[in-house]
Amino acid sequence: MRKGVKRKGVKRKGVKRKYIKIKYKNNIRYYTILYFVITMISQDYILLIFNCVKYRYKALRQKETWLRQLSKLQNKMIYYHVLGDPNLSDDYLFDEEQRILWLRVDDDYNSLPKKVINAYEAISKVYDFKYIFKTDDDQIVLPITFFDSLIKVINSRYTDFSKRVHYGGHVIDVKEAYKSEYYQLHPELPKNLIVNKTQYCSGRFYLLSHNAIASLLFKKDDICNEFLEDYAIGFHMPVPVFKENILRLDTGAFFTDFV
Repeated sequence: MRKGVKRKGVKRKGVKRKYIKIKYKNNIRYYTILYFVITMISQDYILLIFNCVKYRYKALRQKETWLRQLSKLQNKMIYYHVLGDPNLSDDYLFDEEQRILWLRVDDDYNSLPKKVINAYEAISKVYDFKYIFKTDDDQIVLPITFFDSLIKVINSRYTDFSKRVHYGGHVIDVKEAYKSEYYQLHPELPKNLIVNKTQYCSGRFYLLSHNAIASLLFKKDDICNEFLEDYAIGFHMPVPVFKENILRLDTGAFFTDFV
């Protein structure tokens, strides 16, 4: 059994939920209205690193290197490695000691879009956040102050919603639809995948605002049916304005592959 914290049913602070309990007496309905307020955990910036049990050693290597430096940032940021376990008894489980977010999904490459959108949903149920930063278990970030510099930029535009950054990373601009050949790198992928015209941020690193994630959750089923995670997020972004102000980042200057 997985050990962790199941923060089920946590709602945003100040929101009142109404329940109606119906009782019958002498064929007359009596309604009882119940209210409750539960506080979400306030955490502006959350880093999610996608990992799998098969390659758990990659996560451990990150924990032993650059993740140790997160505490030195001016802006408080927490992280979780995200793993899948289809036999999990609940939809999600937070292991605070090991910094793992377990999800009830398959842990293979083809399930990555499902893992990603379910992770965003779990975070949205537990945390009151501004931004989620997404990266992978094969990445190293240098210098770590990249995050402070990035947060300074997005915060400078946060109060003006018309200028707020909702999506950012290394932008891939697909001018016309094409047949993906990514199966040559990952043979488990289908060979007839079509990448449609869109803009999306490379999965090496991208950021999403709370507003962008809330909108993406309405497209959860569509994202779960995709195979390419980063493309799926960009293609199914349902609010066009969220992509109009994409923050273009030279992620290659800060993120490198572990060798």
